[in-house]
Amino acid sequence: MKNKTVFITGASAGIGKACAEVFAEAGANLVLTARRITTLEEIAKSLEKEYGISTYCFECDVRNREDVEDKLNSLPEKWKKIDVLINNAGLARGFSKLHEGDHQDWEEMIDTNVKGLLYVSRTVIPWMVKRNDGHIINIGSIAGVEVYPNGNVYCATKSAVKAISKGMAIDLNGTGIRITDVDPGLVETEFAFVRFHGDKDKANNVYKGYTPLTGRDIADVCLFAATRPKHVMIQEILITPTDQASATIVHKK
Repeated sequence: MKNKTVFITGASAGIGKACAEVFAEAGANLVLTARRITTLEEIAKSLEKEYGISTYCFECDVRNREDVEDKLNSLPEKWKKIDVLINNAGLARGFSKLHEGDHQDWEEMIDTNVKGLLYVSRTVIPWMVKRNDGHIINIGSIAGVEVYPNGNVYCATKSAVKAISKGMAIDLNGTGIRITDVDPGLVETEFAFVRFHGDKDKANNVYKGYTPLTGRDIADVCLFAATRPKHVMIQEILITPTDQASATIVHKK
């Protein structure tokens, strides 16, 4: 990845932050975006100092199409040569039956997980097509592989990510651009804390009794996919903790 440019959305925490660290360690220069710009800039400075790479950070809410287009189109030309796009920004909100769901939770998940991914991809992919080169890594979820109780709309958004990833692979066939859909199982990040609207007890309980994945585990998989030879495209990866057999079957001690 030496001197390659990697663009990561939602890079201020969790899997996004881990991807920034892993790709920086591999020598990539980074374009990083998130809503928490102060945190993002601290991460960037740390990575620049430790690995001698260059970074470009900007605040952006991927749910806002105009914001996405304005910020990306305003990138200096050298930063528009994006070799790897990691569509990581995403979240779960709420955990209830469909008929008891909160409309605002639905809007936030659909706008971030689906529309946000589309807005960023729609802007970046044409730059890759012009060069006949690039790699798009979409962070999905085991929730996009199988629906689980109370997951309804979140599962629907991650099913959409899987469908969009396949659509990209079909539409971009012949351009040299590779597509990888990464579907993590249980990863200990801010995910559960966000899902349960800040309820620490509920969030912590999700990760008790077994060893969950870390953001670094997912980032390592992304790096592996991105560093395969040009003729190799890993289209789908499902990765879970050893103690997780399915979305709902987890061995807890």
